[in-house]
Amino acid sequence: MIRLLKRRPFYGHLLLNFRRRLGAGAYPLGVTLVGGAPLLEVNPERFAAYPAQEQEALLEHVIKHVLHLHMTRRKERHGLTWDVACDLAINPGIAGMPVEAPGPARFKLDAGLAAEEYYRLLSRPFDTGNLEGQGLGDATQESSGDSGAGSSTLDVAHDTSPLDDHSLWAEADAVPRRLAEQRVRALVQDAWRKSDGEVPGDLRALVAAMLAPAPIAWRQVLQQFVATAGRVGRRSTWKREHRRFAHATPGQRKRRRLNLLIGVDVSDSTNIHALREAFAAELLRIARSRDTLLTVLYAGSRIQKIASFRGNEAVAEVYQGGGFTDLRPVFDYARTLQPRPAAVIYLTDGYGEAPEHMEFPTLWALTKDGQKPVEWGVELRLDE
Repeated sequence: MIRLLKRRPFYGHLLLNFRRRLGAGAYPLGVTLVGGAPLLEVNPERFAAYPAQEQEALLEHVIKHVLHLHMTRRKERHGLTWDVACDLAINPGIAGMPVEAPGPARFKLDAGLAAEEYYRLLSRPFDTGNLEGQGLGDATQESSGDSGAGSSTLDVAHDTSPLDDHSLWAEADAVPRRLAEQRVRALVQDAWRKSDGEVPGDLRALVAAMLAPAPIAWRQVLQQFVATAGRVGRRSTWKREHRRFAHATPGQRKRRRLNLLIGVDVSDSTNIHALREAFAAELLRIARSRDTLLTVLYAGSRIQKIASFRGNEAVAEVYQGGGFTDLRPVFDYARTLQPRPAAVIYLTDGYGEAPEHMEFPTLWALTKDGQKPVEWGVELRLDE
């Protein structure tokens, strides 16, 4: 690890954030995800049997498994075939790997394919048999029946199996894919900063994608954010018994009234008609499905217009403004609003001063080239 920090700092800083534990199995090392966090398992004796260059190569190998989230992409595929396919996808780009490491040339395949592509090429087109186990064995055609009756999807010898322990990947089965992506993305961003942006050439595209904002279906995120906003108000109902007076008095039911404060940046940089219309239309569609009170503030350096309406009365509107942006007036207004808003949604490019903290749940609906102005709040990037 120290050698990697000196020679290949990006890998070194990534490994520093891996949890570690001792292993006693047949493999020198292995990696998995536990609770979304990478965990490196090492058998010191077996790992020490490799020369220094091969040790670094093996560490790079398991790091790339994590970066590509191979353990979360297996799904219901055959174990050994997927293990080898993952190795074929990453081993050609690693210098100094042990000679027994699986490579595409061994199977007369081209380098540079994704693990799913190698899996398809390695899998037999007929019955895959039992997907449990690793598919290793020495059964002959005479003992196993007709050709193709075996349980392995891969015609492979023992020495073709991975050099690292892929059985640990079973520990990642309970980890949601989205959680794993977010945790690995955070580790990559941290390692990139600490290594001063020095990234191995074959990882530049992958790292660039992780440094960029995550591609999100913004309509789905907006729906989820609104759905989690608080509900306020109560109403009387004879369908529910009163806790104190039984049937003599109507009971109380929580009213699903949603009070949202919408900030709209009217500066020229956010004056994208199609984007504003799409955002407004989606917001109104959500609002009409509930008893909703929307307060819309059109603001630049100050609040220029205030519109308030119920969800079923709402109509899409675009207000033209201009000038520079100060994000604080909208939140100052939110503190004075009665009833208090359940959440604040701000359509902006993010270039402007914002409060240091905020007590209201906030969704930053940012333009394509915008930036999140502060650490707090949820980021949502809109496409046109």
